[in-house]
Amino acid sequence: MAGHSDNDMALPRFDKPTKVAIVIAPYYTAIAQAQIAAAAAVLELAGVSHEVIEVPGSLEIPTAIGIAHRLSNFDGFVALGCVIRGATSHYDVVVNESSRALTLLGLQGICIGNGIITVETREQAEERADAARLNTAGGAAQAALHLIALTRRFGQPKGGIGFKTRPDVIEVAGDNEGPASA
Repeated sequence: MAGHSDNDMALPRFDKPTKVAIVIAPYYTAIAQAQIAAAAAVLELAGVSHEVIEVPGSLEIPTAIGIAHRLSNFDGFVALGCVIRGATSHYDVVVNESSRALTLLGLQGICIGNGIITVETREQAEERADAARLNTAGGAAQAALHLIALTRRFGQPKGGIGFKTRPDVIEVAGDNEGPASA
């Protein structure tokens, strides 16, 4: 099958508790249930706790992840949903914007596995949601776990970015003569 990887990476092991949010837009109920079950199975196999967060549509998934990242204690996220092409260009907007927003969140350091299915037909969606076939949700859970492991491997952020003050320079309002002398 085209697009199915033959690279089965082992699940990472964690030495401290790990918690993942499965954020899903359950627009198509049966597909959503299969996605949740597949992602949860991978997380449970890795010994990771999880919580399911439902949102109205795939466009809301990145926003929910951003909110949960800021206001909760999740180590990572699995983004799940299903977008099937319709008769209008709305499909393109949902697919492109949800993917772009998830990518931007990921570049900020949030560990996200993207398992939003984007397809032409319901049959394609069912194949991708099926854990015994393409299992995109399980793959997204694995991706989130590997990103969490990578983050832990490199440690916590070292601090902010941008300008840093020098301890040997004292700023005084209206004083433009440079460093203070002791």
